[in-house]
Amino acid sequence: TKCYDSHRSIFRIIMEKIAFNLALGSYLAASMGYFVYLVHRRPLVSTLSAVAVGIGLLLHTVMIGVRSSITGQGPYTTSFEVAAFFSWVIVVVFLLTELKYKIKDLGAFVVPLVFISLLYSAFLSKDVTLVAESDSMVWLTLHRTLSILGYGAFTIAFAAGIMYLIQEHQVKFKKLGIMYFRMPSLEVLDDLNYKVIAIGFPLFTLGFFTGSIWNIKMDNPFFSWNIMKTWPLILVWILYSGVFFGRLLVGVRGKKAAQGAILGFVCIIFTYFLHV
Repeated sequence: TKCYDSHRSIFRIIMEKIAFNLALGSYLAASMGYFVYLVHRRPLVSTLSAVAVGIGLLLHTVMIGVRSSITGQGPYTTSFEVAAFFSWVIVVVFLLTELKYKIKDLGAFVVPLVFISLLYSAFLSKDVTLVAESDSMVWLTLHRTLSILGYGAFTIAFAAGIMYLIQEHQVKFKKLGIMYFRMPSLEVLDDLNYKVIAIGFPLFTLGFFTGSIWNIKMDNPFFSWNIMKTWPLILVWILYSGVFFGRLLVGVRGKKAAQGAILGFVCIIFTYFLHV
């Protein structure tokens, strides 16, 4: 029995590595494909890129599933798992966004981020840290799931913000280059930016509070005053709340909203490195 379990464990580890590498390769191929489509506008290239993303997501899901079967927990116990799950969420949110908005050019700005994030995860710790208390694990799972879902939405807002500024710059200076005629209108990008933030901001807020509850369950203060870990998260919340409530209350939109989404995502990356 021990020999059988050992062989099964080795098989799972091999399967995890194969799925990871193939998913990474698929995202790289899709990144290059979407960039080629952005420049040369070949429908076949766009289709192949979307297929590559779909294959990558399937393999990525297999990798996370195999990893969870090895650890016996969800994808939250190691830095590697958190980064891999974050990449997975971005892909899911991207595909849902593309399905609704049909913005194929979005892939040129989002999928490379997925590839970089997943590649980065390969260099992170895979050591599993068990959480003994079941109720604490529930709050930790909620905290990380909600937070990462929020991050995934913010990633799309970041990409939409970059695209908006490119378009806005060309309109403002009347330099309607090739990119202007190949990307969505300013109105569509502004609407996308707001809607994904309207989804991501409440999720991120709930993630913040469930993390505080988890602190209590672990006999830590409800609110940590650790300047290196807590305050960057507060800054992220303030920036996105400014974009979210600013739109609702005073009509903040367009360039300012795009800049807020970009700045907020930069702060998320900074916070991400501090925590992961």
